[in-house]
Amino acid sequence: MLFPLMPALRYRHIVWDWNGTLLDDVDYSIVCMNGLLTRRGLPLLDRARYHELFDFPVRDYYYRLGFDSAQDTFERLSVEFISAYDENRWGCQLHRGAPEILAAVTQAGATQSILSAYRHETLHEIVAHFGLTPHFIRLTGLDNIFAHSKAELGRAWIAELGLPPADVLMIGDTVHDLDVAQHMGVDCVLVAAGHHPAARLRGRHDRVVNDLAALRAMLGV
Repeated sequence: MLFPLMPALRYRHIVWDWNGTLLDDVDYSIVCMNGLLTRRGLPLLDRARYHELFDFPVRDYYYRLGFDSAQDTFERLSVEFISAYDENRWGCQLHRGAPEILAAVTQAGATQSILSAYRHETLHEIVAHFGLTPHFIRLTGLDNIFAHSKAELGRAWIAELGLPPADVLMIGDTVHDLDVAQHMGVDCVLVAAGHHPAARLRGRHDRVVNDLAALRAMLGV
């Protein structure tokens, strides 16, 4: 599907999701979750099954995987998963073209921020690790490890930002990001290179691109 270009980047601010949108961590997330599943003798994930089952709220996703809530509380599973994820999180890479598109948006004169279900402190650490902090005027993550919805954080950020919602674009990789954008009252583009597959995204939204190169072409930066 072809999309019209947005001459001179008509948006004044872009809100990015992090995991799966800028950070390429899908396969690593599958490896970490398979560790939990293996220890309990449950069926393992491949990318196709992960894309079929992963969703928000994450609590429901955990139990769709077959975890027994009588044996494992969501809180216990979350701690176990995050502990596994944190062991080698520095091994994850950015999606191809991520630094370039951030630099291009900055050069075009728009400001940028990140709104993530990642823990706030860890988000700051990993964005700095990749040398991307100067591109953002705000990094917003959750204050816990349980990956609940970030919609209210998004609404609060839009109110603080002080721009008309029509001047703001949300970019993410899941249907949840679309829901958050709608909650914020802003436009949304979804990138089908992360935690939800293209078919699922296109079933909900008509502005879906395959990767950051296609997104950059769409934005005209």
